[in-house]
Amino acid sequence: MKKAMVVGASGGMGYALVNELVDRGIQVVAFARGKEKLHRLFGAIDLIEIHTGDAEVKEQIIEAGKDCDVIFHAMNIPYQDWKDKLAVITQNVIMAAERNNAKLAVVDNIYAYGKSAGNKLAENTVKNPHTRKGRLRLEMENMIKTSSVPAFVCHFPDFYGPNATNTYIHYTLEQIIKKKKAGFVGPGNVSREFIYTKDGAKVMVELACRPEAYGHSWNVPAVAPISGYDLEKLLKKQLGAEKQLYFITKPMFAIFALFAGKSMREAIEMQYINSEPTILSGEKIEMLMGELKGTSYEKGIEETIAFMKA
Repeated sequence: MKKAMVVGASGGMGYALVNELVDRGIQVVAFARGKEKLHRLFGAIDLIEIHTGDAEVKEQIIEAGKDCDVIFHAMNIPYQDWKDKLAVITQNVIMAAERNNAKLAVVDNIYAYGKSAGNKLAENTVKNPHTRKGRLRLEMENMIKTSSVPAFVCHFPDFYGPNATNTYIHYTLEQIIKKKKAGFVGPGNVSREFIYTKDGAKVMVELACRPEAYGHSWNVPAVAPISGYDLEKLLKKQLGAEKQLYFITKPMFAIFALFAGKSMREAIEMQYINSEPTILSGEKIEMLMGELKGTSYEKGIEETIAFMKA
């Protein structure tokens, strides 16, 4: 891989992917809407070509993908736009790969699996989404699998990391930096996964360099599960013993959503993920790549807070 395009380069995982590719000496087209943000994030890096555009306009994304060997689709859009825009953008990204004879690597979440019943989710787990958003993500995945493009899909748990602003952990950290108390979405005693974006990007770029990775979906787990109570202990250690979390259960979330706008109301149906252990199995990917050595939560949170303060 000599040249790649990252669609959604200004987002949390997109930002990490661009940096991982550059660290490997690969030329990158950073594609997103916001020109000012792209230049702020990447303007000083020689290997990066900034390309502002709208992924809903197929001509723009096809043009941006010229001469690229791999297109990384890391773009996320607000929940309320999924019904009308998710399939359109997915089809445009597929078309950009087809027209430019490029491969496709897709960032996805775990919504298509539905409820886990406390079991680890493996790639052969039957996808049975019980939410509207889960069904939309499954439709997106099927579009990719049935296309003529060599592609793979990475299923990730919730993100956190530098520039990953549209995440639950960012919401918590943003508050706890400024105040003594911060909200954590979900019960305090439920173990969950949060993957550090740098770890996710490293795995994904490595997969993109391996021909045998294409034609598959890959579940990429976090370094370990963590509960809200454990995260609180970590934050107390790093930021001071006076720091505390309060835990936002699904009923509380629903009440907050009544006053917080459409985006938060759209998130109510996804709160099952925060209410039960939803853990990915890494068995398949470790058979290909060996043991995944992720960043500890202590180091990842420390680096994320440093980025936010800077």
